[in-house]
Amino acid sequence: MEKAYASIITAVGEDLTRPGLADTPKRAAKAFAYLCKGYGEDLHTIVNNAIFPSDNDEMVIVKDIELYSLCEHHLLPFIGRVHVGYLPSGKVLGLSKVARIVDMFARRLQIQENLTKEIAEAIMKVTDAKGVGVIIEAKHMCMMMRGVEKQNSSMKTSIMLGRFRENPQTRNEFLSLLQ
Repeated sequence: MEKAYASIITAVGEDLTRPGLADTPKRAAKAFAYLCKGYGEDLHTIVNNAIFPSDNDEMVIVKDIELYSLCEHHLLPFIGRVHVGYLPSGKVLGLSKVARIVDMFARRLQIQENLTKEIAEAIMKVTDAKGVGVIIEAKHMCMMMRGVEKQNSSMKTSIMLGRFRENPQTRNEFLSLLQ
């Protein structure tokens, strides 16, 4: 990866012997590996048995989880926040695990639409919830820095599973609690 970055930097017309760029290929390779660390993670390890018995059957919501990912089309960042809700069915997920699941999928080359679905399906799988809702709001650098260059646009995606999809009251409760 370091050699690939050196080639890219040279291809844009830069001089790799210049002091500011001397170690850039190494730093860039290390940064890119970190930004894509989700490929080396799996759901079972992330959750780490942090599923706890609970007789709570009311909605659990974790909102405003910071999101950093890379667009698979241009390798540019998209940055935003994720809101997750679920209806427990006898067990709840450790609070930090929700954010870790978000990070695991976000730290892969992604499109927001698929990321939203992957998070929802993972939460449903590990909690066996009666329903899951996930909403992502993000700004995409591929739209802001290049192409149409629209600085104030953002994208919202949502996935509703189980009761969040089937029951309008459940969906509306989730959406109202995000206000």
